[in-house]
Amino acid sequence: MLHDTVFLKRCSKNALKRTTRKFRLIFYIHLLRICRQRLVIFCDNRLQVLNELLASLIDWLCKGRHPHINDLQERGKYTFFVNDLSKVKNYPERRRDFRKPVSVTTINNYIRNLRVFFNWLERDYVIKKNPMRKIRQLKNNRKAKVFLTDEDLKKLLSKFDKSYFTEHRDYVMTILMLDSGMRLGECSTLLVTDLELARKRINLRAEETKGRKDRTVYFSPKTEMALRRWLQFKDRYVESEYLFPVKDHGGHINVHNFETNFKRYINRIGLNEEYCPHCLRNNFAKRCLMNGMDLFTLSKILGHSSVEVTEQAYLDLTDDDICRQYHKASPLSNF
Repeated sequence: MLHDTVFLKRCSKNALKRTTRKFRLIFYIHLLRICRQRLVIFCDNRLQVLNELLASLIDWLCKGRHPHINDLQERGKYTFFVNDLSKVKNYPERRRDFRKPVSVTTINNYIRNLRVFFNWLERDYVIKKNPMRKIRQLKNNRKAKVFLTDEDLKKLLSKFDKSYFTEHRDYVMTILMLDSGMRLGECSTLLVTDLELARKRINLRAEETKGRKDRTVYFSPKTEMALRRWLQFKDRYVESEYLFPVKDHGGHINVHNFETNFKRYINRIGLNEEYCPHCLRNNFAKRCLMNGMDLFTLSKILGHSSVEVTEQAYLDLTDDDICRQYHKASPLSNF
């Protein structure tokens, strides 16, 4: 590892003198490969996503295929491959969304991840010139968050068959995320010891939160009853330290597996696939705001770095929402 770092620092100094495109490509390819090797030892999902992104970038640099963003959007999804083996193995042409337009949000996510990565390299003096410094994100028209009505939520919760281990677990996860505002990744890795039923709270460990900070979330008496019943049900089938384990091996449920299950539950009530588990967190935030919770408190519960993040993310109020809030606060109605 030390040898690699010394090599990269020497290369970065030489790169200032030798400005040929070929040399810069060789340098960045070697750099990215070293970083990929170091990322393999981590199990964090976010680092694995970065690892896959770096693999694509290496292939893109090696083969000299430098499509413009407009060309990428026109070609559509899954038209660029890390290598030929991945194409043969994954059969991208069989996907339902094959060649569908790549959204601006997806492209901006890649740009943001690469910018963070190269900023880190520059900050630690591995490179002196940051290739992402002049790259700007594309302008994107923000879409309003998906919202589940009271009727939709009642239908959804009634469609779980709690006599099955999987559906009982997913039911409790659903109401817990809706009642506490947790992210799916935080909920899926909860330990039984994180739970404080008597105080109706959950202590989220820093290593499992997005902001890498300890956080506390809360739940209602109804959710407490559902959790107590689930703990009794769970212990009959599997011994596990995790609150929401998989029945076969006792490990925690995978995020992608829950997302797949959630789509099936959503389809049962006739809603489309734009409803995902994260919409439960969106619903929590909006309902808290509509019921009078202040932004500062909501921001702390959601784990946002600032109140501004909460404002930008969740202040999607419809005309009906504004109308209801007006009638609650109307001066003459409350005179």
